[in-house]
Amino acid sequence: MNRFHLPESPETKQTFPADLLTGKVAFVTGEISLRGSSGICMNQTLSLMQHGANAFIIGRNLDKAQRAAGELSNQTGKKCIGHSCDVRNPHSVQEAVNAAINHFGRIDIVICGAAGNFLAPISAMSSNAFKAVIDIDLFGTYNTIKATIDHLRKSRGAYIHITATLHEKGTPLQVHVSAAKAGIEALSNVLAVEEGINGIRSNCIAPGPVRGTEGMQKLSFKGTTTEDSSPLGRWCTFSDINNLTLFLVSDAANILNGQVFRVDGGERHVQPTNDYPNNIINFQKMIDDGLIENRDASKQRQAKL
Repeated sequence: MNRFHLPESPETKQTFPADLLTGKVAFVTGEISLRGSSGICMNQTLSLMQHGANAFIIGRNLDKAQRAAGELSNQTGKKCIGHSCDVRNPHSVQEAVNAAINHFGRIDIVICGAAGNFLAPISAMSSNAFKAVIDIDLFGTYNTIKATIDHLRKSRGAYIHITATLHEKGTPLQVHVSAAKAGIEALSNVLAVEEGINGIRSNCIAPGPVRGTEGMQKLSFKGTTTEDSSPLGRWCTFSDINNLTLFLVSDAANILNGQVFRVDGGERHVQPTNDYPNNIINFQKMIDDGLIENRDASKQRQAKL
């Protein structure tokens, strides 16, 4: 029997009308980068704008956020504003939301994608390192919700939170991210129940391995993960996530609330977690072999906000 490999998903331009989100405004946290449009949130924002939305994107580096916003505007003809913000600081997030309202007068869509990550076992991870990821991922999401909720009540808007599948299978070396993403999914469920009565919907998109992301390039172990190990024969792509994003913020999905959508082709059911148990037993050897970087866990570089 020949091995099946799932064809690439169509681009959103082929599946959704160009004016789907005309008049809508998206507020986006997460990796917004010009490096080949390598971030999930960058691609989500591009798709939203290609279908009529304007966008307000935030990052800790103002210059990078503004340059990314300019590139998105050039590609789509829609308005995009880049703003400096630290999602760990509720006052910083509130200032960013106020700026978005001053620019656009409304917010209809919020994508919470700010995240940090590195590889480390519990035994080698400091409390500060654990807290750093919780602060960015979980508290960053909470702060974003708190700052935007009144505006989404007015617009009957939708939240999308970017989580993961790591915590479903006890992924080694990812306790900090697993705890944060599980917390975000719980937060989204409560938000869906409390704010559904106000017309707000809240859902999570949980990608598995995503082809072309910085995370797969820097956080996976060389030679231990292949696309053939996925039941459908390929990893998730930006198009998969973009299509789901457009659907979830559209009227076609207005009954969907409090859900977690796993975008992994069933990978989480069969995929071994990064060469377990060798990755735990031989943690130091993996550093020596260059499979992971030799850095103190408390000083690991965080993904950009």
